[in-house]
Formats: sequence, C-alpha cells, structure tokens
Amino acid sequence: MYLPNITVNGMGNQFYAAAAQAGSKNWEALLFGSLDTQNFMTVDKPPVSQWVMGLSGQIFGFSSASMLIPEALMAVATVALLYAAVRRISGPNAALLAGAAFALTPVAALMFRYNNPDAVMVLLMMAAVYCSVRALEHASARWIALAGAALGFAFLAKMLEGIMVMPAIGLVYLIAAPTTVGKRLLHLCGSLAAFLVAAGWFVALTLVWPASSRPYIAGSTDNNFMNLVLGYNGFARVLGNDSVGTRAFQLNPVIGATASTPFEVNHGHHGGFSGFGGDSQGLTRLFTGEFGFEIGWLLPAALLAFALVVVSRGRAPRTDPVRAGAIVFGVWMLVDGLVLSYMKTMVHPYYCLSFVPAVCAMVAIGVHEMWGRRDSWFGRGGLTAMVLGTGVWSWWILGRNAEWFPALRWAILAVTVAAALCLLVATTSVSRQRFAVAALAIGLSGGVLGAAAYSFATIGHSHNGGMAMVGPARSDGHRGGGWGQDADNPQLEAMLRATHTDFSAAINRSNAAAGLELSTDTAVMAIGGFGGSDPVPTLGEFELDVANHRIGYYVAPSQEHQPGGFSGRSAHPDISTWVAAHFTPTTVGSDTVYDLTAPAK
Repeated sequence: MYLPNITVNGMGNQFYAAAAQAGSKNWEALLFGSLDTQNFMTVDKPPVSQWVMGLSGQIFGFSSASMLIPEALMAVATVALLYAAVRRISGPNAALLAGAAFALTPVAALMFRYNNPDAVMVLLMMAAVYCSVRALEHASARWIALAGAALGFAFLAKMLEGIMVMPAIGLVYLIAAPTTVGKRLLHLCGSLAAFLVAAGWFVALTLVWPASSRPYIAGSTDNNFMNLVLGYNGFARVLGNDSVGTRAFQLNPVIGATASTPFEVNHGHHGGFSGFGGDSQGLTRLFTGEFGFEIGWLLPAALLAFALVVVSRGRAPRTDPVRAGAIVFGVWMLVDGLVLSYMKTMVHPYYCLSFVPAVCAMVAIGVHEMWGRRDSWFGRGGLTAMVLGTGVWSWWILGRNAEWFPALRWAILAVTVAAALCLLVATTSVSRQRFAVAALAIGLSGGVLGAAAYSFATIGHSHNGGMAMVGPARSDGHRGGGWGQDADNPQLEAMLRATHTDFSAAINRSNAAAGLELSTDTAVMAIGGFGGSDPVPTLGEFELDVANHRIGYYVAPSQEHQPGGFSGRSAHPDISTWVAAHFTPTTVGSDTVYDLTAPAK
C-alpha cells in the first residue's frame, strides 16, 4: 500500500531532503545531520532520521526513491512490532486488527511516505513498547534495558517527543512485572541507564567535538545540543512562554528557497486548520480540525476501550497481561494526547503520529476483551458501543468534508448501525454465534472504512513542504503541501552550478538554502538557520568567508513581510546591509543576487 508511486512526493519536505542529500555525500554531514556538505549548520532535529535516509543515498545514490522507500519500510516494521506486541497480550486476531488499523490511519499513510523524522521515531517508540511487553512476561532485565535503549534512539530521532511513551513503560513495569518491588525498581534503573547511554553518546559527542570544526546546532542559542532539547524543541513548544521556542516565527518567515516565494499557509483545509496550531487548544483539539482527519477516527473507541478493559480486569492478578497491555498503550495514548492537546507553540497536526500505535492497539485489545465477555451485558454493551460509536464518529468526521464522496459517510453509518444491532441480538444466544462473528467483522470493517478511504486519498496525490495534510486534494487545486517549498529560478540555479567556491551561495534561512541545494547539487550557506534568528554567521565570520572566496553569491531577501500571519524584520540585517554596501546587485530571474567574488568599484 505504501510503496507504489511513493516518488509522487518528490523531495517531500525539502528541509530534511537537503540534509539527506548532504549525508549521502559526506560522512560528517551524515553524523551530525548537517544541512549542507560543508557542515555549516545542522537541521533543527537530531540525526537518526538523516542516518537512515543518508545511508540509503550513499548505497543507492541520492534520489526521491532512495530517500522515501526506507520510510515505507519503517511502516512495515512498525506494523510487525505492533502485531507482535498485541499478539502476546490478546492473541493473533486482535494483533491483526491493530496492525490493519495502524496501516489505514491517514496520518500514518502520510508520514510513512514522507521524509520527516516522525517515521523512525514512531518505529523506535513501538520497538520500546514491544521490548517492555516481552520484559513483562518474565521480569526480564535484558528486555526492559532494550526498551530503554530503543527510547534513547527515539530521543535522537525527535528529542522529547520520542520519549512520550516512557511514563507508560515505567508505570506498567512497576505495576505488572512478576517480581519483587526491589527488583522492579532495579530493572527500571538499568533501563534508564540504557536510555542514557543510547541517547547520551551523541549528546556527549556534540559537547566534546570542538565547535569550530563541527556544524552549528541549528535552533540552539549557544551551539549546545541540550539548549535545543530544552528550549526550541522542548519546553518552549509545550509551555509557549520561552522566547527560544517562538523566535523563529516572530521574525519574517521567508521560507521559500527563492526570495520571491510567498510563505504559503493552508487556510480552511477540511474546514478548520490554518497555519501553526490553528486548531483550538484543549481537549477538543485532537477531535477537530486537521487533527481529527489525521487521527480522530478511532480515538473515541480507543478511550472507551481503555476504560472498559481496566474495569473488566479490575479483579485480575497484578501481573495480568491484558490489563498490563491496557496500561502501557492507554497511558501512552493519554500522556501523548494530552501534551499535544495543550501544546502552545508550533503545533503540527502530523505530530499525532507519535501515538497512533497506542490508539490502534487499545481498540484491538478492547474489542478482544469485550468479545470474550459477550455473554454478559457488560461485554455486549461495550462491544456494541465501540462499533456503533466508531461508525457514527466516522460519519461525523466525513460530514466536515461532505462534498467529497458523500455516499461513503452514509454507507458507513448504515453498515455500523446494522452491525451493532445484530451484535447486540446475536451475542445473546450460543446458536447465533455465526451471525455474531459476521456482524463483528462487518462492524469493524465499517468502522475503519472512513479512515481507510482518507488514507488511500492521501496516497493518491503528491505532498510537499512543511505542512503536508491528509485526505483528498482540495477543490481549489491545492495538492497537499504547505510552506517551505521554493519556486524554480533556472537562471540562478545555472549560476550556482557553475561556481567553484565552498558555498555556491548564501541565503537567509534553511528552507531557502535547502531548495537551492536540491536544485543545484551544491552547498548553500543558510544564514540564521530555520527561522533566520540563529546567531550564525556573525558579520565578521561572513566577511572572512567572503574575503577567503568561500562564497560565490548572496541571494537577497525581496520581502520584509510575508502573508500567512507572521511578520517581522529580516534575518541578519547586518549581513544584508554590508553586502549591499560593498557589492553590486543584479536581477537574476525573480531574485536579487550579489556576486561576492566581484566587489563594487
């Protein structure tokens, strides 16, 4: 499902594509996740995702296929781990349901065919949960340590988001591992040590490697990896009260690769999402707007399933595997979901991929548990509520995009209502079990049909930029991209390809530099990083690089204010002013360009 025509997305998010291209050519760029082969600056995330895509590029040559096919294969691996974990909790049928639900969730269909770091992060999170499920069987110190190691690499994929599952793993092992409290605590300490080793070696590497000979840690204020973790990519995003976390968008976001490219924000897509964090903050965020289309389909059923399983297993032994499964997947879902619901700064809807495995596993475990108790009103009622609720909820979600395939929502409603009524009746008698099985199969199929349709619609067309969204293309012709894509300037690209300097050009902001790197296969200096406010290069450093003939051209910003709800001053105006004072501007296509090898007379 995920592999056919995967290159329809081209370079996807060019910001990460440029880093994958650099990593496919230069080992130091691969190690640090540099945006360019000259190792001037990293992307604003740790490098695990770049390691995968960059290594693939080194082996097969960099291309859209070599970059994106590993992403799709990560989906296969995630489904396999999800199946294996749920199978040990509730058996093979529930495991198949969990895996199928995951594969048919729209945000998974989007992001496992894309080049953002989220795919490898979720794979590693799921690997950690699988290891914890194995650890629970015999109180295995080795397996729980492996869970910690997997979380360490998840941290190196996307920092704090990658360890959102950590509270669930720690809690379930502390509650349900079949050994004494002392040994449980000791094993968890060992797991924490494994996490610190798996994540800490790279952090230590960035600290001991001389800053003068490695790339600048983009997004940090002081070239320190932990500053990036705790600030821009950490608490600043959640709490929204740290200038580090918001500064990138308080400045003028000229993020297209050429200065004439407008900052593009999707307004009203699916009736409710626009820009960063456009959905309302609070408990309704994950059920409405773009979040609702990406993950909302099974979320009510998963929350209900969590409650039902906990109640159903209330008197079970402490080590009961089904209740333990509900704890690990349910707490993962709640912690991650609540953080995203109340996150204040730069909230991308696709972040919800981080707990899709938890939602799907929880639904599968809940269905299996209620089916096993179908001889009681509690089991029948719970099962019926899950099937009926999912059908009605899918009908409502599709109603928010009622112009697309209107018959589908009514078919889902009719099928799930009929299946729920049949379940309620057929499960009351042993002689009607065949009808009950058929009703359950039809009800489950109807329940995932809406999400599946949106997933196939997502796969059916191309996506690019930093705000890719799920579902069918809009009636206005928009093809599912967002900000961060460049407009071609063939004249400028030809000039940059002909340069022999270390950097073919310098341009404000990483996305702009990334677009030029991809189109010219040269290194481009990203002045100021992603938002333009990173303190590199200083004017003195830039002057020295120009004097040493390391930079060919300077591509000037053409607009100080861009549409899309953000405005502000130009990034590094001191550099712009100095270049304008010492070099002669020329118009190349749609851009103003200065030849830094020819000072004005």
